[in-house]
Amino acid sequence: MLRRCLAVCVAAFLLTSCVSKKKYNLQLSELEALKLECAEQVTTLSEQKKELEGNLQDAQSELSVTKGALQAETDKANTLANENEYLKSTNTNLLERLSDLSVINKAGAESIKKSLEAISDQNKYIQGLNASIQQKDSLNLALVMNLKRSLADVNDEDVTVEVKKGVVYISLSDKMLFRSGSSTISSKADDVLGKIAQVVNDHSDFDILVEGHTDNVPISSGCVKDNWDLSVDRATAVVRALQTKYNVDPSRMTAGGRSEYVPKADNESSEGRSSNRRTEIIVLPKLEQFFELLAPAGTN
Repeated sequence: MLRRCLAVCVAAFLLTSCVSKKKYNLQLSELEALKLECAEQVTTLSEQKKELEGNLQDAQSELSVTKGALQAETDKANTLANENEYLKSTNTNLLERLSDLSVINKAGAESIKKSLEAISDQNKYIQGLNASIQQKDSLNLALVMNLKRSLADVNDEDVTVEVKKGVVYISLSDKMLFRSGSSTISSKADDVLGKIAQVVNDHSDFDILVEGHTDNVPISSGCVKDNWDLSVDRATAVVRALQTKYNVDPSRMTAGGRSEYVPKADNESSEGRSSNRRTEIIVLPKLEQFFELLAPAGTN
C-alpha cells in the first residue's frame, strides 16, 4: 500500500508540468489526501507492530515459566527413577542371596518374604507420592498462569505472584492496599482483590492464608498497640473483603499477622522498609489433602 501511495504521488508530480492550474490544484489536493492516507496507514501499522511485540513478550514470559516447571518435574522424575532402580537392585540381591542358601528354615524364608513385600509396598508408595506431587505442581502452575494473566495490567511493584516451597504466594504492597498506619483497604485495591478472588474461587480445592507484614518502625496510635496489632488487623481486613465483597468461602481462609519478623529486605533503607510492608495471600492445598498425601499406602 505504501508503494502504491508513493507511486501515485510521483505520477501526480510529473503530470503537474503539463496540466492547467485548475487541474494542478485538483491533483495537488488529491496528492495531499493520499499523503494523509499513507500517514494514517503508517501509524496503524506501527501500532499493530507494538501490539504484536507485546503479545510476543507475554508469550515468551509464559514459556519461560513453563520451561522452569518442566525442568523441576524432570529433576523429580529422575530422582525417583534412581530410587526405583536402587530398590530393584536390592530385590535382586536378596533373591540371589536366597538362591545361594543351601538350607533355610521356614522362619528365615518368611522374614525375607516380608522384607520383599515391604520394599514392594514402599516402591508403590513412592510412585503414588510422585504422581500426587506432579498433580499438585500442575495445579500450582495453572493457578500462577491464571493469576498472572488476570493481573497483567497491574504494576509489578504492587503485586507479585510466585511459587515458593511448593505453594503459590501473592504479595500485595502496603502502598496499594492501605494508608500509612491504617488497616482500612483503599478503593484502588478493590479491582486487584476482585481479580484475585475470581481466580481463587475457580480453584476451590485450595485453602487461603492471608499474612500481614510490617517494617520495624514502632507504631502506637489509637487502638493499634504495636506492629503485631497492625499486621493482624490488615490480614483480617483483606480476609473480610474477600468474603463480603467477592464471596470467597470463609471456611477456606485464615488470617494471621507476622509483624516485622519475616522481612523480605533490610530495614535500614526506605526501599527495604517499603518492601517489608506487605500483605501476602498464600494459596495452598487443604490440610486434610496434605495429610492424605503423606499417609503411607493402605492406612486410609
